[in-house]
Amino acid sequence: MPIDPYILLLLATVGVAALFPARGTVADVASGASTAAIALLFFLYGARLSTREALDGLRHWRLHVTVLACTFLVFPLLGLAARGLVPVILTDPLYQGLLFLTLVPSTVQSSIAFTSMARGNVPAAICAGSFSSLVGIIATPLLAASLLGGSGGGFSADSLLKIVLQLLVPFLAGQLLRRWIGGFVTRHKKVLALVDRGSILLVVYTAFSQGMVQGIWHQVSPLRLGGLLVVEAVILAVMLLLTWYGGKALGFGREDRITLQFAGSKKSLAAGLPMASVLFGAHASLAVLPLMLFHQMQLMVCAVIAKRRSHDPRAQVTAPEPAAASRTAAGTGTRSG
Repeated sequence: MPIDPYILLLLATVGVAALFPARGTVADVASGASTAAIALLFFLYGARLSTREALDGLRHWRLHVTVLACTFLVFPLLGLAARGLVPVILTDPLYQGLLFLTLVPSTVQSSIAFTSMARGNVPAAICAGSFSSLVGIIATPLLAASLLGGSGGGFSADSLLKIVLQLLVPFLAGQLLRRWIGGFVTRHKKVLALVDRGSILLVVYTAFSQGMVQGIWHQVSPLRLGGLLVVEAVILAVMLLLTWYGGKALGFGREDRITLQFAGSKKSLAAGLPMASVLFGAHASLAVLPLMLFHQMQLMVCAVIAKRRSHDPRAQVTAPEPAAASRTAAGTGTRSG
């Protein structure tokens, strides 16, 4: 079960923020740079998303609606159920982060990669991840406003305005300019991927610096972190079982059930971190901790499941080849989840 190297970078960034938190003028500069980085991230997301291919995927609407229901309905219901664990297992700030985790969209790249490895429906995974990301730009803030309320770092109409200005407007600008810059984005996707990840690291550094300055890390003990990991493992197990056997009950074939399992059980770190920074402000450090832990957990568990599915004797020989999946994914401009 591999450890994602990017998770190690994120943890290193948290360590730097703990040792050298941004203060005073440096904090102001870092906050401004983080805001610009978030806008850049969502501009690039918009420029990468192929509207034409997303619309082509609508013919498989039952599968996509089921993935969206798992992501934005079943996950939040599990998050709300976890409220009963406060304060015995989870502190209120950790619970708010856990609930936020259940509201963010699904991944794109890792869902495609695991679906391809398990010989599932790769084109459907591409569309499902793209739809989830698109819907999440609107659904996640609205769900946060409804479920987190004032506890989400002071969530208000001003927070919604920030979401529109920092996330939705850049995303729509990227979509509008895709006709002219789409080729450039495709040709330089490796360089722009570094920009993506560097921007997210800056967001993490800024959020955890604010947490260190405010001393909120004294609220978290190793025992509480252990409890959080157990709760997240239970949520992940429930979603993996529900998407697999629920897909069978809904009449989906093996390839579609694989897509449903991997796209419907994941949460996107790349989309969630910038959103948390906007929604939670100075409280974002504890809010993103559950998401960071869940991200690594889902990668490790799904890697094992995908490998087992790839050796399933019932796998169809007509399943998409990894190379073809990669070419298709490149055409849609997928991003890391």
